[in-house]
Amino acid sequence: MTDQTMTEHKPRDLTLAHGVLQAGEALSPSGQPLTLADLPRPGTQRWVARRKAEVVAAVRGGLISLQEACLRYRLSVDEFRSWERLLEAHGVAGLKVTRTRRYRPGPHNG
Repeated sequence: MTDQTMTEHKPRDLTLAHGVLQAGEALSPSGQPLTLADLPRPGTQRWVARRKAEVVAAVRGGLISLQEACLRYRLSVDEFRSWERLLEAHGVAGLKVTRTRRYRPGPHNG
């Protein structure tokens, strides 16, 4: 992890068709309520876009803290923040490794 400050996301109340999502609850990328059991297992090594999006949603929804996510999945704060930025800017497709060159700035993008 980096020395960057781990700023926690404040859980938001979101209105759903079937009720209100309370603090500590999160929505999966598919829009379904997300629980700890739905999250990727600790030590996950194969990070498909959906799994990255689930972890971001869990932190944003207050299901787990940023610190917990970084420890559980051995992520740096910088890596997690890059997932957040890509998800916000490009949706789940932006988290696909094959799309990295298209969405991330760098020398390969000119």
